[in-house]
Amino acid sequence: MAMEYTESQLNNMSKDEMKIVILALQSQLNTLNTNMEVLIEQLRIANQQRFGRHTETLSAIDGQIGFFNDVEAVYEEDTEEPLIDEVIERKKKDKVKGQRDINLAGFEEKEILHKLDPKDLDAFFGEGNWRRLPNEVYKRLACIPTQWMVEAHSVEVVVGIGGDHQDEFVRGDRPKDLLRNSILTPSLAAALINAKYVNSMPLDRMEKEFDRNEINISKQTMSNWLMLLSEKYFNAICERIKKELLAYHVNQSDETPVQVLHKNGKPGSKSYMWVHRSGEFYRDKQIVLFEYQPGRAHKFPMEFYKDYNGILVTDGLSQYHLIDKKLDGMVNANCWVHARRFFADAVKAASRGDPVAAKKSIAYQALLRISSIYKIEESLKDLSPEERLETRIKSIKPLVDEYFTWIKEQASVALPKSKTAEGITYCINQESYLRIFLKDGEVPMDNSASERALRTFCIGRNNWKFCNTERGAQASANIYSISETAKLNNLKPLKYFEYILTQLPYRCDENGNVDPDKLDDLMPWSDKIPEDCKKTRR
Repeated sequence: MAMEYTESQLNNMSKDEMKIVILALQSQLNTLNTNMEVLIEQLRIANQQRFGRHTETLSAIDGQIGFFNDVEAVYEEDTEEPLIDEVIERKKKDKVKGQRDINLAGFEEKEILHKLDPKDLDAFFGEGNWRRLPNEVYKRLACIPTQWMVEAHSVEVVVGIGGDHQDEFVRGDRPKDLLRNSILTPSLAAALINAKYVNSMPLDRMEKEFDRNEINISKQTMSNWLMLLSEKYFNAICERIKKELLAYHVNQSDETPVQVLHKNGKPGSKSYMWVHRSGEFYRDKQIVLFEYQPGRAHKFPMEFYKDYNGILVTDGLSQYHLIDKKLDGMVNANCWVHARRFFADAVKAASRGDPVAAKKSIAYQALLRISSIYKIEESLKDLSPEERLETRIKSIKPLVDEYFTWIKEQASVALPKSKTAEGITYCINQESYLRIFLKDGEVPMDNSASERALRTFCIGRNNWKFCNTERGAQASANIYSISETAKLNNLKPLKYFEYILTQLPYRCDENGNVDPDKLDDLMPWSDKIPEDCKKTRR
């Protein structure tokens, strides 16, 4: 607390005492100014996160700065004005001829003929004074609303009335039920899964939609169906997916909070949905696996990766660093998007006050350096791991070395407690983890693929807000795993779920269990998946 002096006390102070008071006051003012600048930055960042565009790329941030000073932001002295012929030619090239036919290809077509009556033609042209030309054909896309149909299965029954099999009964073959004594069919189950887990529609909204179609299916019934399907069939598929995932040399992981109302142990405490996916550069067979856990402690990823030998790409969460130290076979690599995020926030906040000063800031200079690294990395995506690593060592490593040398020099200059200071501290502390991608061509530079994998879950969470039970959360994890993996492997989730739910009842043993090792032909990456489950265009 600051000392208060009366006018008399100040008048009676010696010169040295007055210096001490002034220096103390100056120190307090500096601290106050620093705190005020940090507070203003935090307020601007809060407004940016609420109302602004969520991006960390330098080009997008430059565009946002340009909103305040668009002439200064885009001006380049040596840029030549394009000729009018070039502009017109560019516009012509942008339009692809026949794009409508390409978009409508593959759909069932129904020909609708609009006829001309020959009598009307004779009356107009005169008899014999006309001839037919090729028909004018144009296409429109029609939508047929969902149709509901009751499958009334009639099983023939025959009884022997003589011979060796007298009084014995023979029944016709009947398809196996998904769930015992349930009206649920593969097509209905697939529609429910597609609506909730692909299109993020809450069960409550689905119940109302059923009611509008005069169908009596409650959200409790739907919830029971989804949990039973998950436990009876999808557990085995996810176990098979996990086995395949852990065989990859590079994995990526992230986590996001999820609220569970009725939770064993600590009801209402924060739970997490973890996502694990194959490395971004593995394009032929991509895998996403969701895992519900009641917390965020290191023991959860440690249990998942206890037998893993490879590189795990994550954000800078200390839990991952801890399992890096405890598990001999696992190496943790960190994400450059998280490294630049602090600086991006700082620049966006500063640009709301002084765009010119924002471009001269440490944060902006850091973004420039990271952007130069990303520009080279973006050009390496289609290379082999060996070629990618060779180019990284030659072209990117010198930039990374220069970046860390420079960033350490800024540590004493940046405003304490600011986003820029946080970014500098983050980069210095995570340096060894941020350099891992320079040692292995299969390691991506960032963990954006994991964040993208979480996106559908996060959209759904915004709609349904919470899970009722841990059992329901785990069922959701299983279904999201299959639907997201299906999408990454260019499948139509609705058709794929209908197909596997038709096949899975026949894969159960006498105890009703499915063997995960006998599901290879049903996996989303299998070449035995029917063509109608696959997207013909990416």
